[in-house]
Amino acid sequence: MPKLQPVQFSSAPGVILNGTLFLPDGPPRRMIALNGATGVAHTYYARFAAWLCDSEQAAVLTYDYRDFGASSGGSLRSSRATMAEWGAGDQSAAADFLLDTYPDLPLWVIGHSLGGLFVPFYAQAEKVERVIAVASGPAHWTLHPLKFMLTALFFWWLAGPLCTLLLGYMPGRLLGAGADLPKGVFWQWRRWCLSTRFYRPDWGGALPEPRFDAVRCPVTLVSISDDVMVPPQAVAGLKHFYPNAEVEHRTITPKSIGARQIGHIRLFSDRNAAAWPAILALG
Repeated sequence: MPKLQPVQFSSAPGVILNGTLFLPDGPPRRMIALNGATGVAHTYYARFAAWLCDSEQAAVLTYDYRDFGASSGGSLRSSRATMAEWGAGDQSAAADFLLDTYPDLPLWVIGHSLGGLFVPFYAQAEKVERVIAVASGPAHWTLHPLKFMLTALFFWWLAGPLCTLLLGYMPGRLLGAGADLPKGVFWQWRRWCLSTRFYRPDWGGALPEPRFDAVRCPVTLVSISDDVMVPPQAVAGLKHFYPNAEVEHRTITPKSIGARQIGHIRLFSDRNAAAWPAILALG
C-alpha cells in the first residue's frame, strides 16, 4: 500500500497549493504529476494515484489548483484566479516541486482535461519524460455531439454568465457543472471554448509564450468514445499543441473494459479501473 504524505508547495508569491504525495514501499523509480480537470478535487484521483504508485513504483503527486478545494484561500467571490494561472502557473509549480524533491528521477505528467493542456508552458518542460493527456483538448462548442451542443451553448451564453455575474463566482454545483469556480476561471474557460483558436490569443499575454522546442518526449492522447464534453475529435486537435513531440492518439471505449458508459469524468472512478492499464498502454 502506498504511503500518503500531505504536501504544500508554492506556485507564486503568496500562493500555496495543498496536495498529497503517494509514495511506494521501496525507492521510487519515477515521479508523476497528476493534474486534475476543471472543478475536480484532487481527492477524486486518490485511487488512481495509488494504483499508479504501486504499478509504476512511482512517487505520485495530486493537488488542487489555487483558490479551489484543499488550496482554497478564502471567499470564492474574492478570488482572482484564472484558468491560465491554474495551467501555466500551478501545473508548472507541481512539476517543479517534484523535480526539486527527486532531482534524479524521470518525470511523467498525466493530465485529465485541463490537466493535459499546458506542458509547453512549464518552466522546466524540457525535463518531462512522458506526457499522457486524458480527455484533454481544445473543446470548441461545435465539436460536441448535437444533443450536448445545445446544453453547452445554454451554459456558455446564458446560465453560466448570468449566475456568475449575479453571485460573483460560477456556481458549478447549482448548474450541474461540477464544483463552484472562481469567476476568472469561468470567464477565461468560456472564452477559450467559444474561440476556434482556443487559448492561442492569450499566448504572450495572460499565458506565457509556449516553448514547443522544449517538449520532445512521447505524448499520448487518450480519448473516451462516449465523452461528450471533450470528444475524440477535440482530443485529436491537441496534437497541434505538441508540434515537436512524438504524438500517439488512442481511444478507450466502454465495451473494451466491459462498462456501459465512461464519459468525461468517470474514467478515474473505481468502477472503471479496468481502463487504467490502457491509459499507460499496459497489457
